[in-house]
Amino acid sequence: MEDQACTIVKFSWDEIKRFTMNFSTSRVIGSGGFKDEIGGGGALVLEYVSNGSLQEKLHGNENEKTLIPWRKRMAIAAQLAEALEYLHDKCDTSLPVVHGDIKASNVLLDHNLNVKLCDFGSAKMGFSSTVVLNSSTRSNRPRVLMGSPGYTDPHYLRTGIPSKKNDVYSLGVIVLELITGMEPFSSERPTQLLTSLLGPMLNNGDVEEVSGVVDPCLGGEFDPEEAKAMLSLAAQCLRHPPTLRPSAAQILETINNHIPIYMRITNTKS
Repeated sequence: MEDQACTIVKFSWDEIKRFTMNFSTSRVIGSGGFKDEIGGGGALVLEYVSNGSLQEKLHGNENEKTLIPWRKRMAIAAQLAEALEYLHDKCDTSLPVVHGDIKASNVLLDHNLNVKLCDFGSAKMGFSSTVVLNSSTRSNRPRVLMGSPGYTDPHYLRTGIPSKKNDVYSLGVIVLELITGMEPFSSERPTQLLTSLLGPMLNNGDVEEVSGVVDPCLGGEFDPEEAKAMLSLAAQCLRHPPTLRPSAAQILETINNHIPIYMRITNTKS
């Protein structure tokens, strides 16, 4: 990080204790620790994530871009589902947490390409699995919407009400991104999102001809049956209305059922 400007975000001691379940070892996600700093106060020391973001690895310049093998891509999808399952259902808070801005640039990768979900600036707490807009919630006041182009749930854009199903939609977009190697939103096709580009195939359940959509950079090195299963899973995550979408736990179960090697892959050091 030498010669690089950085912004230091400070949290209160009580906030850190709450987020980490009082520094429970079950919440450790990497090396680092808490130490005093000169002049008082404190500094939270976090693991350096050497592989940058998923955005850089899939779409970056020649110095940033790296070919991610098929199985690693599937492991990334599963780990992201694990992160959402924790936020939505297992986080030690009285209410679920909606991340609100799931996108490739917020998925950091360590030296083993393991996922670290970051940027909780849009996170909301306390929303149900899905929320239906009614007359009592309508307002003429301007709304500040969270999310990013290509990843944001259209239902949320219409209602302005966050829910866990918004995150599920964004995860579905990332699954498509991992499969195809294509950006969800690109200046080269500003009027066509990745979801609309693949919409006819996904809506019709026509996932048999996967070779035409899988990232050509993989050179054919992928499992067709796994690709079909993951395309079907992505289609489920993008369903309308949001009540039809699976939960993060169901997504993770589906991935593990179709790609049983996942658990071994994520525990390797290679």
